[in-house]
Amino acid sequence: MTPLSTESPVCADARPAKSEKTRALIVETALRLFKERGYDRTTMRAVAAEAGVSVGNAYYYFDSKEHLIQGFYGLVESLHAEAVIAILAEHRDFETRLRGTMLAWLDVAAPYHEFAAQFFKNAGDPASPLSPFSAESAPAREASIDIYRGVLDGSSAAVPPNLAAELPRLLWLYQMGIVLFWVHDRSAGTARSRDLVDRTVPLVARLVAISRYRMLRSIVDQVVDLVRTLGPGQPS
Repeated sequence: MTPLSTESPVCADARPAKSEKTRALIVETALRLFKERGYDRTTMRAVAAEAGVSVGNAYYYFDSKEHLIQGFYGLVESLHAEAVIAILAEHRDFETRLRGTMLAWLDVAAPYHEFAAQFFKNAGDPASPLSPFSAESAPAREASIDIYRGVLDGSSAAVPPNLAAELPRLLWLYQMGIVLFWVHDRSAGTARSRDLVDRTVPLVARLVAISRYRMLRSIVDQVVDLVRTLGPGQPS
């Protein structure tokens, strides 16, 4: 006879919930300290002390300070995915869906704008694990690409199958261009970044729309080949 477990379902469910709360607390504390002290001057020990956990507990959830940034990436992508649900449910027009998704990212990232500018000098290094193109950033990167897969899949856009397979990754690269502009944007409320989205989304949507024409098939094939060969996650 299999022995009965002495662990109640409530306790079993409570542990993961507590674990996630602790993990979120560490990330939130780290982000606050990064903003207050700067990324380089913030240590794991300081994060643990401010969060009220042991240093060992902090390292249990995050192997290093760099992995705390991965927690930040994951947080932003989670908030972004949540923010676009209503947009994608309401609209089928590809341009409307893409504009709403891009602007939603600017909205959820707004509280972290100052912090993003501080750590960008590290994230901008291609060899850094903080780079959005690094292997360490793959989970957050793929989660973001999935958002753009949803933008395309539920839309009215007619896209050649080979481009459809790679377009979400291309749209993520487009977002990275917007992010780079946003990091350096010092306009009130990052209004220039929002204007950039408004100006460029119609161009992207137009390029997607004309990709179905037979006369452009060879160009589309070349673009797809470039993405598959040189895109993030591919061997260098």
